[in-house]
Amino acid sequence: MRYFLEVCYKGTKYAGFQTQQNADTIQGQVEKALSIILRNPISLTGSSRTDAGVHALQNYFHFDVDIAFDLGLVYNLNALLPFDIVVKAATPVPSDSHCRFLAKSRQYEYFITPVKDPFLTETAWYYPFSLDIDLLNAAAKLLFNYTDFTSFSKRNTQVLTKQCSIIKSEWIRKNGSLVYRVEANRFLRGMVRGLVGTMLLLGRKKISLADFEAIIVAKDCTKANFATPPHGLFLVKVEFPSIV
Repeated sequence: MRYFLEVCYKGTKYAGFQTQQNADTIQGQVEKALSIILRNPISLTGSSRTDAGVHALQNYFHFDVDIAFDLGLVYNLNALLPFDIVVKAATPVPSDSHCRFLAKSRQYEYFITPVKDPFLTETAWYYPFSLDIDLLNAAAKLLFNYTDFTSFSKRNTQVLTKQCSIIKSEWIRKNGSLVYRVEANRFLRGMVRGLVGTMLLLGRKKISLADFEAIIVAKDCTKANFATPPHGLFLVKVEFPSIV
């Protein structure tokens, strides 16, 4: 039987989502706990990779197992996991369902706080600069005109295409923070942080809207600003067809 495992986590102390040698990761922790519960080595496949320090309100793994995975096992799994990783649900799916390829879209939010706040130290970027939110939203809307986001992809990525379809792109205010919300069918490595960092230059009037558009058109990642820390970034949701 195949299951989709819905997880949420605070990524502060982890080296990212995907298993790495000699590093503590979300996948590594969940695989270890599952293997103890099921008394067999379990290999997980992830839906959306997040970098070191990035958080998720919703992400998914899938795995195959010979027994029914009931709510009691979910409870036991959470008892074994660290406090900053939670399994929210285990859902049976058709055996050919792949949690990465089946996903229709993913939504991220990047949080910026204009004031120093000890309770946001690990979940929002302290950015004490005056920003023009109208300019930020003008840039956010401009993204709908494009599908090639090469300029916002870090180098050394093993992908065949840099094409992405933006579904949602906006700057909003939320609980005292300034938040960039973006949804697309797929994202490139470093894409959200690159978009945020470059748009913030516009918001501070360091570049113009025409400059921002020129960066998109250039298809050159050296022109974008990736100097955006990971801890303000959240994977908010992964959308699947109704089977999940």
